[in-house]
Order: sequence, then structure tokens, then C-alpha cells
Amino acid sequence: MGPRTSVPAPGDAVRVTEHAVTVAAPPDTVHRLVADVSGWPDLFGPTVHVDVLADAPPEGGEQRLHLWATAHGAVRNWTSVRTLDPVARTVTFRQLVPAPPVASMGGAWRVEPLGDGLSRVVLLHDFRAVADDPEAERLITAAVDRNSAAELAALKRAAEQGSHREELRFSFHDTHTVRAEADEVYAFLERADRWPERLPHVARLDLREEAASDPAADGARTAATVQQMEMATLAPDGSEHITDSVRLCFPGRRTIVYKQLRTPPALACHTGRWTVEPAPDGSVAVTSAHTVVLDPEGVRALLGPDASPADARARVREALGANSTTTLRHAGRFAERRGQS
Repeated sequence: MGPRTSVPAPGDAVRVTEHAVTVAAPPDTVHRLVADVSGWPDLFGPTVHVDVLADAPPEGGEQRLHLWATAHGAVRNWTSVRTLDPVARTVTFRQLVPAPPVASMGGAWRVEPLGDGLSRVVLLHDFRAVADDPEAERLITAAVDRNSAAELAALKRAAEQGSHREELRFSFHDTHTVRAEADEVYAFLERADRWPERLPHVARLDLREEAASDPAADGARTAATVQQMEMATLAPDGSEHITDSVRLCFPGRRTIVYKQLRTPPALACHTGRWTVEPAPDGSVAVTSAHTVVLDPEGVRALLGPDASPADARARVREALGANSTTTLRHAGRFAERRGQS
């Protein structure tokens, strides 16, 4: 079904759009993917990170989120309020402080049972442009149409993978403990532009960054530096692979989250998190966490037609873990030397 856009009544510049798709999966399965925002960075291409500022109880209710996503080459962020109803399988949403040219934006996800294990997903939006500008309205409508189609396609693909999705998606982490100042360790991880001279597996790195915050969110929690970077990583055999990433650096939490926009072969998605946590005994725990979604076709192309998801998970775990461990070790040594100088 194609998108449907309403024509506003005279004096009413609010537009309403409807997009829908049929999914070969049970409605509860589909609704869980929509409701669980922790999985959105792995599900929806533009979504970089979601902070749950206030969660809803299991039986449903209001939830407050701070979302970060890419749009037209930039990284945007906003705070939304969602209302979850697991019985009706609906999720309504409303942006609290939209970014121009959007004056208001809201909508709803609705998952309808069709029987025989099928579902119909309806995605509704209502929005208004700043000053009711016609050109801005045209751009917003085009963006909503494009993003809605992409999100529904991604949701359909993930839901129809069923239990196979759990074979393709996995998480792991590595932790290194050092005796150093937590801020020095964090500074090493944040200053990725210095990595080519500090890390043996980084051949080159181009970095662009800007400060960002959302006035509707908790400033101390959500103020961040947004980094967009292209990095050339050296493999053990001397070959290079290029990745494009968005990183959100939260100095107040000593946390960096990231999403690769261009991934190595065999990976459909790769997100990660660096955390620096001081301990009561004066040590610092530095953790690198990864979540990966495998690309089945990429796995077969890289490892051969008989390669299993387990084979690919082991290979990816080894490669990413090795680079993370190297970075953790160098970050610790850097911070310890700084503490002794």
C-alpha cells in the first residue's frame, strides 16, 4: 500500500500521512520490535542512539525518549513522549521540541492481526511546518514518506526473520582495569583524531565534530559532542577496511556510543559503547561493548557458502575484540603515564 496524505482544511495546515505494510509475522512479535527502542539502532538505519529518560511500566503507559538519528548527512536529536499499549498493540508518539523546519510532529504505530500469522502495520504521522511554509511542508512530507517506507521495510525484514534473527544479532564486551584518572582514560577514547599516532591498527582517521544538546531533555545527561569519522583500520594481513561512524561523546557520563554507517563485509549493522567507570578502590574499569547484526549474504561471500552464523560470530568476535582490547590497553597505558608525569 502506498502512502496516503490528507489535504488540510482551510485554516488548518496540519498534514496527516498514513503508510502501511503487511508482515508475515505474528502481531505480538512485530509490536515488540516497535516498542523496544533499545533495538532501534540495529533495526532502523538512521537511528544512532536512544536514551530512555523515563520508562513505561510493563503493562504500558508513557515513556520519554531522547533520540539521535542521521538526516541529510547531519546528526539530529530530539525528545519524544510515547504512549505504549501492548494490549491494543499501539505506540503513539509526539516530539516535544521539534527542530525547524518542523513546527510539530507526532503520530502512531498500529499493529493489526490479519490471521494465519500475518500482521498489518500502519504508521501514521501528523505534522506542521514552521510558519506553514509550503516549501518546508513539501520537504517534510517527502522526508516522512521516505523514512516511513524505509522503517516499515526494515521492520518487515526483521520481524520475518523470526528466531533466525537471534542467530544473526549478538552482543559482547571486553573490560580492562587500570590505575589511572578516569578523565584521562576518557580523553584518550574521545580524542579519536589522535588514534593514528596512538593505535597500531588505525592507519588514518578523518574527524568532524560539533556540540549538540536538546532543550527538552536533561542537559547534564544528554549534552554531547557529535563526531562523524571515517577510519581506515589495518587487518592482521596488512589489508585495510574503511568504516564511517557517528559517535556521541557524553563527558558527563564518561560514555561514548557509536554506530557504523559503513560496515565491514559480513556486517549488516554494528553499534558500540565505550564506558569509563571509577571504582571505590581507586581503579578504573574501561569497557568496550559491541552489538552486531550479521549480513547472511556477506557472511557467505566472505567465509564461503557453508559458513554458519556461529562461524561468523566467532570470526567477528575475534576481530572486533582484538581491536577493542588493543585500544583499551593503550588507553590505560596513556592514562597511567599521564598520572605519573
